Amino acid sequence: MDTSQQGTDYGQPLSDSDQRNNLWRLTLAQALSGANAVVVYATGAIVGNSLAPSAVLATLPISIFVVGMAVCILPSGAIARRYGRRANFMVGTCAGVAAGLLAAAAIVQQSFWLFCLATFAGGAYAAVVLSFRFAAADGVAPARKAKALSLVMAGGVAAGVVGPQLVTFTADIWPEHVFAATFLAQALVAALAALILIGVRLPKPTEAELSGGRPLAVVALQPAFIMAATCGAVSYMLMNFLMTAAPLAMHLHGHSQATANLGLQWHVIAMYAPSFFTGQLVARFGAPRVTAAGLILTALSALIGLSGTGVPEFWLMLIILGIGWNFGFLGASAWVLECHRPEEKTRVQSLNDFIVFGLMALGSFSSGGILGIYGWMTVLWVSFVPLSLAVAVLILFRARSSGRRIA
Repeated sequence: MDTSQQGTDYGQPLSDSDQRNNLWRLTLAQALSGANAVVVYATGAIVGNSLAPSAVLATLPISIFVVGMAVCILPSGAIARRYGRRANFMVGTCAGVAAGLLAAAAIVQQSFWLFCLATFAGGAYAAVVLSFRFAAADGVAPARKAKALSLVMAGGVAAGVVGPQLVTFTADIWPEHVFAATFLAQALVAALAALILIGVRLPKPTEAELSGGRPLAVVALQPAFIMAATCGAVSYMLMNFLMTAAPLAMHLHGHSQATANLGLQWHVIAMYAPSFFTGQLVARFGAPRVTAAGLILTALSALIGLSGTGVPEFWLMLIILGIGWNFGFLGASAWVLECHRPEEKTRVQSLNDFIVFGLMALGSFSSGGILGIYGWMTVLWVSFVPLSLAVAVLILFRARSSGRRIA
């Protein structure tokens, strides 16, 4: 392992200069790497619809992207635990470059299944990007962890601009193969993120971390972890469920690609912009309350979507959905930080993300089929099922915390 990873014993705080260095590098990398997911969500269903053997499979590439995230989260955590987070970052960005190159080749060759392979690689990249938020908290005093986590996530604001604009300005550069140039540009952006991440300095894995601490089942069965993982999973699953279907739904309702791109841009900005103050909200009101607020906003977004299929309804729905995701997912992520000991961090954080994105994959697979068979309104109504589950879990947690008996 290189010397920059060896300079700090696990559990000791990093110097102020190293913390600032990490924060800015991880924030910038979040901005660049987040464009990977935006490009896939903005184009995946449209490219899939043009390449797929059946219209029912149009959103399969996006679902495969989510599967790639879920499948690669635990191996990503294992690499970080054994070799350090920075090595994991390099593996992830290589997957991001491969994803862009494979997707461009798939479009040129008109290969649906090669495009699915490309989105799987993009999902592997996204699995590593997920760890940026937790990496920001490494070597930081406990009272500042939630703020560090949320500030790195704020880098997604730039991703919300970079991703859609990348699509808009590159889609037709190669007229014979629409979106091929977009994915080539995405590969270049992933390579740039790798150069930035090389300079991140984080505590090295120690013997205590390699041994893993308590059995994972003991940690996972804590009520607080169950609540945090459930709410985080529902928040992300519903955001993905609705966002996956929205661009194609807009297309089916006669709205232009540029209009859909702009709506997605504001959605992604809304996902990350609140991160500048979400950490303060968590510190003041607590992670459970912020998480609950996110679920309420997600429900509101679905109600807005049900009110109509015009551009204003789609855009407002996507914006409120983004804010709801921010509060729900970041609140749940901060909650997870309270559920493990330092030496257990990578295992527990990876388990949490595996649960979140494993369940999200189920929602992603169902989204396209429900949209294609039953329509956009049914997609919105279905979202209230997992929302009800999450609300029930939060009520149970609050009652248990208050010492009341649950019948």
